Amino acid sequence: MNLLSQFVQNIKANGLFTKTDKLLIAVSGGVDSVVLCDLCFHAGFNFEIAHCNFQLRGEDSEADEKFVIELASKYKVKHHVVKFDTEKYTAENKQNIQLAARNLRYTWFNDILSNDTSITNILTAHHADDNLETILMNFFKGTGINGLKGIQSNHAGIGGKIVRPLLFANKSELVDYAQSNNCQWREDVSNESDKYTRNFFRNQIIPLIENVIPEAKTNVQKNIKRFNEISVIYDNAISNIKLKLLEFKGDEIHIPVLKLLKHDAIETILFEIIKSYNFTSSQLNDAVHLLHADSGKFILSNSHRILKNRNWLIISPNETQDESVFIIESDTKIVHFGSNIITIENTSSTQFSNDSDIALLDLKNVQFPLLLRKWKQGDYFYPLGMLKKKKLSRFFIDIKLSLLEKENIWVIESNKKIIWVVGKRIDNRFKITDATESVLKLNLVSSK
Repeated sequence: MNLLSQFVQNIKANGLFTKTDKLLIAVSGGVDSVVLCDLCFHAGFNFEIAHCNFQLRGEDSEADEKFVIELASKYKVKHHVVKFDTEKYTAENKQNIQLAARNLRYTWFNDILSNDTSITNILTAHHADDNLETILMNFFKGTGINGLKGIQSNHAGIGGKIVRPLLFANKSELVDYAQSNNCQWREDVSNESDKYTRNFFRNQIIPLIENVIPEAKTNVQKNIKRFNEISVIYDNAISNIKLKLLEFKGDEIHIPVLKLLKHDAIETILFEIIKSYNFTSSQLNDAVHLLHADSGKFILSNSHRILKNRNWLIISPNETQDESVFIIESDTKIVHFGSNIITIENTSSTQFSNDSDIALLDLKNVQFPLLLRKWKQGDYFYPLGMLKKKKLSRFFIDIKLSLLEKENIWVIESNKKIIWVVGKRIDNRFKITDATESVLKLNLVSSK
């Protein structure tokens, strides 16, 4: 069966698109995308061409653009061309060239789709060799079993409209087709450079493997379907474990350590949980060590933290420590801090309240201005009902606060004395008594 017949059969078998669809083919000018255009043309599909000029190779980039425009003219189809100042974008966004080019390309594709809603799919010319390279890179990066699925024919990007109809074909088959059908294409000399990871695998690693196992490419290609089916079973198993294991409390995820330790595949399960929060495979050992670590130990990703708290691992978003100090003057009526509010009023009522969010203080013992701040190590006060001072750290243990709860504790102090551990306990030295004439009433209110 020739390549064109295989191409059509692959599209039908996988339901990728039909002749009633309007396709946009991403064309670099290389042999892969040129062959994709030619196959779509001879198969009778309706398509347009899109080309990105990243302006990274001087005159070669301009020649590529001209070639693609001429290619569109050959097939009598509409073309879309854009120029990017990729180096400037890379510097401004602190990304490598490959990531920057990818972001620019897919953002532009999305813009085209927004302006022309009749386009049903974007086609890219990824082929079987690309898939092999991707799988090998994923394996060595430690992406887990899902990385072995390789490139998918249908991609979730841009609303699931990206389709890769050449994954069944090897590079050599595409080149043979191009030569047999007198297709012209542009060679990108950067493909010969091993400074890019994919090129290094393509030019160095894979040829070495084929010297030992000549059928390596074929074997991997046959295994891709098996890897995808295994992944489905694996994902279902992991989902069931997560459902039974994880407890969600607000924006925190709580993992019971003892329950996790009962599983046989502890590292695998833990990795599948934490990777969703930007933890990498290189941090897995650190995460495993937390299972047996003392309370208070933690590790960080760029967005989250995993904290060991007694018999729990707690995953929570990273938050910048708020070092703000709020001044409360004698005429202050309300103060906003974090996601909370404290209202302040003077009253003559000495009726006691059991509400821990309300502090009733003998005004004659209070000296303004007051300071509202986060608690810190070394802080102490005289808890209501006690005549001896106690460090806040000890007080928090007594009332069984978690480490995360401790981090969000604020205090109000007067003349360097803590008068209220906000929302928890007032200082005994400032309590109201039968002799109290004026009361300072502080009321904590959540603004959420």
